[in-house]
Amino acid sequence: MQQVAIEPGGEELSLAERAYRAVRDRLVMLEIRPGAPINEDQLAQSLGVGRTPVREALKRLQYERLITTYPRRGTFATEVNITDLAHISEVRQELEPLAAARAARRATAADRAVLTSLRQQLESAAVLRDDATELLHLDLQVHRSIYAATHNPYLDDTLVRYDNLATRIWCLFIDRLPDMAGHIGEHGPLIEAIVGGDADRAAELARGHVEGFERAVRAVV
Repeated sequence: MQQVAIEPGGEELSLAERAYRAVRDRLVMLEIRPGAPINEDQLAQSLGVGRTPVREALKRLQYERLITTYPRRGTFATEVNITDLAHISEVRQELEPLAAARAARRATAADRAVLTSLRQQLESAAVLRDDATELLHLDLQVHRSIYAATHNPYLDDTLVRYDNLATRIWCLFIDRLPDMAGHIGEHGPLIEAIVGGDADRAAELARGHVEGFERAVRAVV
């Protein structure tokens, strides 16, 4: 069954881009398990595209550290290494507040409408408390919509990559992490600050969210 890539907006995508986003999110959500072999033919068939778009997608995913290719062995989903958490958090603690502040200053009316809609979905997060997959999808949507609202493609691309790696760690420990709905619910005030144009408050909340994520994971390791 073809997966829908989790992205703000609704732009028409090329086959290669569609394949990239779909495979990326399968890797991020650990639907393709860490260490699992990557079969181009199977992916192409499941996505309903040819091998060329899948091959192009895999090249990008290797650069983003989501897959690894070994000579004479093949291509595999990258293992999730908890020792990477400190490195990933170090980057996100600097860039997430920057992105939140930029989004607060630059978000268009369309960006604010998307974020407001996500804010409404967050209000029902408690209802989704037992549905970890839906909560994680919502978390990814919020983060990616904030990055898009910066209107800085380099910052956007960088943070999507690091948030993807952080989400894989989260998925690995999801059964042991308490109150995930509460953690994701923290995005509510952050979205309000961005929509309201309060850059300083948005940066403060974004930094606290990243720090809280690292503490929560370390507490269960």
